[in-house]
Amino acid sequence: MRTWHEMRRFPLAIRLLLINQLGVNTGFYLLVPYLAVHLDKDLGMSAAAVGIVLGVRNLSQQGLFLIGGSASDRLGARGVIIAGCALRTVGFGLFALGDGPAVLLAASVLSGLAGALFNPAVRAYLAQEAGGRKAEAFALFNVFATTGALIGPLLGSALLLVDFRAAALTAAAIFALLTLAQAVVLPAREVPPATGSVLADWREVLGNRVFLAFALAMVGMFTLQNQLYLLLPDGARRATGWDGAAGIVFLVGTVANLALQMRITRILKKRGSRARWIGVGLGLMGLAFVPPMAVAGLGPAPGGLGGAALRALPVLAGALLLYLGVMVAQPFVMELIPDFGRAELTGTYFGLFYVVSGIAAAVGNTAIGWAMDTGRHAHHQWLPWACCLAFGLVSAAGVAWLHRLRGLPVRETAAPAAAPPGIRT
Repeated sequence: MRTWHEMRRFPLAIRLLLINQLGVNTGFYLLVPYLAVHLDKDLGMSAAAVGIVLGVRNLSQQGLFLIGGSASDRLGARGVIIAGCALRTVGFGLFALGDGPAVLLAASVLSGLAGALFNPAVRAYLAQEAGGRKAEAFALFNVFATTGALIGPLLGSALLLVDFRAAALTAAAIFALLTLAQAVVLPAREVPPATGSVLADWREVLGNRVFLAFALAMVGMFTLQNQLYLLLPDGARRATGWDGAAGIVFLVGTVANLALQMRITRILKKRGSRARWIGVGLGLMGLAFVPPMAVAGLGPAPGGLGGAALRALPVLAGALLLYLGVMVAQPFVMELIPDFGRAELTGTYFGLFYVVSGIAAAVGNTAIGWAMDTGRHAHHQWLPWACCLAFGLVSAAGVAWLHRLRGLPVRETAAPAAAPPGIRT
């Protein structure tokens, strides 16, 4: 109820964007986690071909975030958001209807390009509309995103009992509804005329060395968040001997997010700088991997259900700490990004942030995957957990170093008690 009450305090545009993010994550996680299995088992594609299809989708998204951000700044975030959702509708529809390599590659490109368009555009629109309440708006954004990431796999599992096509068509239908809702309801905003070329904008943002250093420091946040879908579910399954234990990891996090996110952000915003809480959040994310490390390598729990539950507690405690770290850091990270440069380049800053941090996180995930394989072969199952701890602590230290150099933007004024004039209800 507190979340819905907080949501109602924001204007219609922000409320729609929050619902949009719920739908985006529901549709994405309904389909994408099961795509590799479909390509392999249903279509009989080789592992190399599966890797190409999935890699093209990821590359299309990660590599084009900067273009999506610039399009948001120059054409207006509203149109870019609508175009992104429409493209993902087509892309997911192609996954449902096509089974040839050309169609699947086209679906991958369109799906990835869609994310590159609407991800920076949504965040730029949200930052511009929220005024002095950016942290609260992005905290709510995190709540709706986390909820969608839980609903999506559950719905996808149910639809896969029918077949993959039913799941893909449902995902496409969700994005079609989001496209229609935003075309009808999302207000258009005047776009200031551009004063230079796109390349000049990129040079300006790329020349902001402190911003680039900050984006690189966020490698810990993105790498460790991804472990919610890799290392922590694997640890839960190995600790309990039950495949369904992975779902409990998401359930614990979603419940905690719904109950605590807004309270945490509201309290922390009044106590200390953004850089301080970003560093604390990253440190918590790293420390989250200490409890699971304590039971790594012990094998499935003996003693039936009671023993499995006892063995699962350290992994669930780690998942809860990881979610808490994200709840502490992420709203302030999102609030901070627009303050690095001109308001006219908000989308470009978000786009470059996701390009840099996405590449860094890909390297980080590769390192975690190597540590998992090496740890199993060398009987050092603690190794990937220790790597995650190191990622979190190094990222926290990086943010603290930038803050100590006084390079990070500070708030010009305290957040107002009431909604600022730019926020309409």
